[in-house]
Amino acid sequence: MRRVAIYPGSFDPIHCGHIDIAQRAAKLFDHLVVGVYDRPSKRLLFSTEERVALARKAFGSISNIEVRAYSGLTTAFADSLGARVLVRGLRVVSDFELEYQMALTNNQLAPHIETICLMTRKEYAFLTASIVKEIFMLGGNVSTIVPVYVHDALIAKRDQLRSLGNTAGSL
Repeated sequence: MRRVAIYPGSFDPIHCGHIDIAQRAAKLFDHLVVGVYDRPSKRLLFSTEERVALARKAFGSISNIEVRAYSGLTTAFADSLGARVLVRGLRVVSDFELEYQMALTNNQLAPHIETICLMTRKEYAFLTASIVKEIFMLGGNVSTIVPVYVHDALIAKRDQLRSLGNTAGSL
């Protein structure tokens, strides 16, 4: 039986912490689907298509990782792919409460789906996509925490927002 897992998230933008968790999870499962959620309840910088494209660049060389956009319940997405495991990353203690609540909720919805949490590496423990965006939009250097192509996409997005009259504070 093929072991399929889902690593769901908004990935806005994908960063080195996300990539590390996915690469490590890919070693544990036959097939890992990085699920890019298309309608999270947070303000997005990149469109679903842009986030999928950046994630595909991140994992293009890893044969057992697939990137897909999805909407609706994560458990329904997992069921549609035959996945029985959701992969989550834990950075700091404060993540545990939210991840535990989500795991319990998903278990209520789909008891046949397990959630596993991989501990982040210490060099990424501070890292969130929101922090990446804020540092970048305020002129900070994010080149050590995102791949080059994500940095390039951030520059292009900042330039696009500026041409439309938006400022860094509009994120």
